[in-house]
Amino acid sequence: MLQNNKSSYFIQIIFSFINEKRKLNLIRYNKVLKNALDIGIINYMFFSGKYIIFEKNGFGKEYNAFNDQLLYEGKYLKGKKNGKGKEYDYQGNLIFEGEYLNGERNGKGKEYYSGSRIKYEGDFFKGKKWNGKEYDFSEENKVYKLNKGNGFIKEYNYYGDLIFEGNYLKGERNGKVKKYSGYNLIFEGEYLNGEKNGKGKSYNIMVN
Repeated sequence: MLQNNKSSYFIQIIFSFINEKRKLNLIRYNKVLKNALDIGIINYMFFSGKYIIFEKNGFGKEYNAFNDQLLYEGKYLKGKKNGKGKEYDYQGNLIFEGEYLNGERNGKGKEYYSGSRIKYEGDFFKGKKWNGKEYDFSEENKVYKLNKGNGFIKEYNYYGDLIFEGNYLKGERNGKVKKYSGYNLIFEGEYLNGEKNGKGKSYNIMVN
């Protein structure tokens, strides 16, 4: 038992040193944060994959813990995203900008393909696309409209690969759908409340 306590003690010292060193470096190189009175890092663990730095006025930034890439910048309230903010992927591309409430996308917002082309614009409700337009990547002028989370849309990943086409109900995949991987059909069947309901067929992708 004593040996375990010693191990835990030394681990705490090591993490404390790493955290303090990271704070100093971030304050030194980030002009926005240099005048912050209270800077605290939360969720900085090997398995969390991120850490967050807050300013006294509620503005904060979230980083990838492995390469210090900015993942989010915007307003926080009681430790959760609230107000306007921006999200980035692990390569630094803008993927979303808009409003948040209680840590979820809520209100006006836009999603992007790789930081430039608009993927979706409109309203979000409790993290779900609600009233707005989903743009077809393959046909620039074609859009799919959602009304209270209901409608038919096609979804593409950030690189323009078709990954899904089907119906939405209250912001969740519902009804007959098709899923793709690299434009190869991997599933066609039915979804219920965002999950497969057991009705459908999966396909294996043959790699040459």
